[in-house]
Amino acid sequence: MIPKIKICGMTREADVQYAAALGVDAVGFVFAESPRSVAPDVVCRLSRSIPPFVNIVGVFVDAEPDRIRRIASTCRLDWIQLHGQESPVYCRDLGLHVLKVIRVKNRDSIRAMKPYKGFVDGFVLDTYVKGQKGGTGKTFEWALAREAKAYGPVIVAGGLTPDDVQETVRQAEPYGVDVSSGVESAPGIKDHDRMRRFVEQVRAVGP
Repeated sequence: MIPKIKICGMTREADVQYAAALGVDAVGFVFAESPRSVAPDVVCRLSRSIPPFVNIVGVFVDAEPDRIRRIASTCRLDWIQLHGQESPVYCRDLGLHVLKVIRVKNRDSIRAMKPYKGFVDGFVLDTYVKGQKGGTGKTFEWALAREAKAYGPVIVAGGLTPDDVQETVRQAEPYGVDVSSGVESAPGIKDHDRMRRFVEQVRAVGP
Protein backbone atom coordinates (compact mmCIF):
# COMPACT_ATOMS: atom_id res chain seq x y z
CA MET A 1 0.00 0.00 0.00
CA ILE A 2 1.25 3.46 -0.87
CA PRO A 3 1.55 5.46 2.37
CA LYS A 4 -0.74 8.39 2.96
CA ILE A 5 1.03 11.74 2.60
CA LYS A 6 0.66 14.72 4.93
CA ILE A 7 2.49 18.02 4.46
CA CYS A 8 2.52 19.97 7.70
CA GLY A 9 3.41 23.47 8.81
CA MET A 10 1.41 25.25 6.13
CA THR A 11 1.26 29.03 6.32
CA ARG A 12 0.60 30.24 2.75
CA GLU A 13 -2.31 29.81 0.36
CA ALA A 14 -0.02 29.07 -2.61
CA ASP A 15 1.54 26.16 -0.73
CA VAL A 16 -1.82 24.77 0.34
CA GLN A 17 -3.14 24.92 -3.20
CA TYR A 18 -0.01 23.30 -4.62
CA ALA A 19 -0.19 20.48 -2.08
CA ALA A 20 -3.81 19.88 -3.06
CA ALA A 21 -2.87 19.87 -6.73
CA LEU A 22 -0.26 17.21 -5.99
CA GLY A 23 -3.01 15.09 -4.49
CA VAL A 24 -1.67 14.80 -0.95
CA ASP A 25 -3.96 13.19 1.58
CA ALA A 26 -3.66 15.86 4.27
CA VAL A 27 -2.28 19.29 5.06
CA GLY A 28 -1.38 20.42 8.57
CA PHE A 29 -1.61 23.73 10.41
CA VAL A 30 0.21 24.45 13.65
CA PHE A 31 -1.81 26.16 16.39
CA ALA A 32 0.94 25.82 19.02
CA GLU A 33 4.00 27.98 19.60
CA SER A 34 6.25 27.38 16.60
CA PRO A 35 8.01 29.18 13.72
CA ARG A 36 5.18 27.69 11.63
CA SER A 37 2.34 28.78 13.89
CA VAL A 38 -0.72 30.28 12.22
CA ALA A 39 -3.72 32.05 13.70
CA PRO A 40 -7.14 30.38 13.51
CA ASP A 41 -8.58 33.13 11.31
CA VAL A 42 -5.79 32.57 8.77
CA VAL A 43 -6.46 28.83 8.75
CA CYS A 44 -10.17 29.44 8.31
CA ARG A 45 -9.35 31.48 5.21
CA LEU A 46 -6.84 28.97 3.86
CA SER A 47 -9.14 26.03 4.47
CA ARG A 48 -11.64 27.45 1.99
CA SER A 49 -9.18 26.71 -0.83
CA ILE A 50 -8.78 23.05 0.15
CA PRO A 51 -10.83 20.72 -2.07
CA PRO A 52 -12.84 17.70 -0.90
CA PHE A 53 -10.96 14.56 0.16
CA VAL A 54 -7.88 16.51 1.34
CA ASN A 55 -7.93 16.24 5.13
CA ILE A 56 -7.20 19.26 7.30
CA VAL A 57 -5.13 18.56 10.40
CA GLY A 58 -4.68 20.90 13.36
CA VAL A 59 -1.55 20.56 15.52
CA PHE A 60 -1.86 21.39 19.23
CA VAL A 61 0.31 21.08 22.34
CA ASP A 62 -1.41 20.71 25.75
CA ALA A 63 -4.20 23.05 24.70
CA GLU A 64 -7.48 23.55 26.53
CA PRO A 65 -10.02 21.07 25.11
CA ASP A 66 -12.63 23.77 24.53
CA ARG A 67 -10.13 25.76 22.47
CA ILE A 68 -9.39 22.73 20.32
CA ARG A 69 -13.08 22.01 19.78
CA ARG A 70 -13.80 25.63 18.90
CA ILE A 71 -10.96 25.84 16.37
CA ALA A 72 -11.84 22.43 14.95
CA SER A 73 -15.36 23.62 14.28
CA THR A 74 -14.59 27.07 12.85
CA CYS A 75 -11.61 25.93 10.73
CA ARG A 76 -13.21 22.69 9.47
CA LEU A 77 -10.48 20.48 10.93
CA ASP A 78 -10.80 16.79 10.12
CA TRP A 79 -8.08 15.61 12.50
CA ILE A 80 -6.42 16.80 15.70
CA GLN A 81 -2.71 16.03 16.16
CA LEU A 82 -1.56 16.25 19.78
CA HIS A 83 2.12 16.83 20.56
CA GLY A 84 2.05 17.36 24.31
CA GLN A 85 1.47 15.36 27.48
CA GLU A 86 -2.19 14.69 26.71
CA SER A 87 -3.48 11.58 28.49
CA PRO A 88 -5.46 8.78 26.83
CA VAL A 89 -8.64 10.01 28.55
CA TYR A 90 -7.99 13.57 27.38
CA CYS A 91 -7.63 12.29 23.81
CA ARG A 92 -10.82 10.25 23.99
CA ASP A 93 -12.90 12.94 25.65
CA LEU A 94 -12.16 15.51 22.95
CA GLY A 95 -14.76 13.70 20.88
CA LEU A 96 -12.75 14.32 17.70
CA HIS A 97 -10.52 12.28 15.39
CA VAL A 98 -7.20 12.28 17.23
CA LEU A 99 -3.64 11.42 16.26
CA LYS A 100 -1.28 11.20 19.23
CA VAL A 101 2.33 12.13 18.67
CA ILE A 102 4.92 9.90 20.30
CA ARG A 103 8.44 11.30 20.59
CA VAL A 104 10.63 8.29 19.93
CA LYS A 105 13.83 7.96 21.90
CA ASN A 106 14.10 4.19 22.21
CA ARG A 107 11.96 1.05 22.58
CA ASP A 108 10.50 2.38 25.84
CA SER A 109 8.91 5.15 23.80
CA ILE A 110 7.05 2.55 21.77
CA ARG A 111 5.86 0.73 24.90
CA ALA A 112 4.44 4.06 26.11
CA MET A 113 1.93 3.87 23.26
CA LYS A 114 0.06 0.96 24.83
CA PRO A 115 -2.26 3.00 27.13
CA TYR A 116 -3.45 5.01 24.11
CA LYS A 117 -4.59 1.97 22.13
CA GLY A 118 -8.31 2.30 21.57
CA PHE A 119 -8.33 5.91 22.82
CA VAL A 120 -6.92 7.51 19.65
CA ASP A 121 -7.30 6.87 15.93
CA GLY A 122 -3.60 6.61 15.16
CA PHE A 123 -0.09 7.73 16.04
CA VAL A 124 2.52 10.08 14.63
CA LEU A 125 6.05 9.00 15.51
CA ASP A 126 8.51 11.89 15.69
CA THR A 127 12.07 11.96 16.93
CA TYR A 128 12.74 12.77 20.56
CA VAL A 129 14.84 15.91 20.99
CA LYS A 130 15.12 17.32 24.49
CA GLY A 131 13.14 20.53 24.91
CA GLN A 132 11.29 20.23 21.59
CA LYS A 133 7.73 19.04 21.03
CA GLY A 134 8.12 18.23 17.33
CA GLY A 135 9.33 19.51 13.99
CA THR A 136 12.86 18.49 14.87
CA GLY A 137 13.95 17.47 11.38
CA LYS A 138 15.76 14.50 12.90
CA THR A 139 15.23 10.80 12.29
CA PHE A 140 14.91 7.84 14.64
CA GLU A 141 15.43 4.08 14.25
CA TRP A 142 12.78 3.17 11.70
CA ALA A 143 12.58 -0.45 12.83
CA LEU A 144 10.81 0.83 15.94
CA ALA A 145 8.00 2.10 13.74
CA ARG A 146 7.27 -1.44 12.61
CA GLU A 147 6.90 -2.52 16.24
CA ALA A 148 4.65 0.46 16.94
CA LYS A 149 2.05 -0.77 14.44
CA ALA A 150 0.86 -3.21 17.11
CA TYR A 151 -0.92 -0.25 18.75
CA GLY A 152 -2.62 1.26 15.71
CA PRO A 153 -1.95 3.02 12.38
CA VAL A 154 1.48 4.67 12.38
CA ILE A 155 2.52 7.82 10.55
CA VAL A 156 6.25 8.52 10.58
CA ALA A 157 7.75 11.98 10.80
CA GLY A 158 11.11 13.49 11.65
CA GLY A 159 13.82 14.27 9.16
CA LEU A 160 11.99 13.10 6.06
CA THR A 161 13.12 14.57 2.75
CA PRO A 162 12.63 13.73 -0.94
CA ASP A 163 16.03 12.03 -0.83
CA ASP A 164 15.40 9.63 2.05
CA VAL A 165 11.65 9.03 2.15
CA GLN A 166 11.72 5.94 -0.08
CA GLU A 167 14.19 4.16 2.19
CA THR A 168 12.20 5.26 5.22
CA VAL A 169 9.00 3.78 3.79
CA ARG A 170 10.73 0.50 3.00
CA GLN A 171 12.19 0.21 6.50
CA ALA A 172 9.31 1.55 8.58
CA GLU A 173 6.39 0.26 6.48
CA PRO A 174 4.13 3.05 7.81
CA TYR A 175 0.50 3.82 7.20
CA GLY A 176 1.55 7.37 6.33
CA VAL A 177 4.39 9.88 6.16
CA ASP A 178 4.41 13.42 7.55
CA VAL A 179 6.83 16.04 6.26
CA SER A 180 7.39 19.69 7.13
CA SER A 181 10.94 21.07 7.22
CA GLY A 182 12.09 18.55 4.61
CA VAL A 183 10.15 20.37 1.88
CA GLU A 184 10.89 23.94 2.98
CA SER A 185 13.16 26.77 1.92
CA ALA A 186 12.53 28.45 5.30
CA PRO A 187 10.27 27.66 8.29
CA GLY A 188 6.69 27.73 7.03
CA ILE A 189 7.75 28.49 3.44
CA LYS A 190 7.35 25.43 1.26
CA ASP A 191 9.57 24.71 -1.72
CA HIS A 192 7.30 23.48 -4.48
CA ASP A 193 9.97 21.47 -6.25
CA ARG A 194 10.78 19.62 -3.01
CA MET A 195 7.09 19.04 -2.38
CA ARG A 196 6.65 17.57 -5.85
CA ARG A 197 9.72 15.33 -5.55
CA PHE A 198 8.65 14.15 -2.10
CA VAL A 199 5.23 13.07 -3.36
CA GLU A 200 6.75 11.41 -6.43
CA GLN A 201 9.25 9.46 -4.32
CA VAL A 202 6.56 8.16 -1.96
CA ARG A 203 4.35 7.05 -4.83
CA ALA A 204 7.25 5.36 -6.59
CA VAL A 205 7.98 2.98 -3.70
CA GLY A 206 7.57 -0.55 -4.99
CA PRO A 207 6.89 -3.79 -3.18
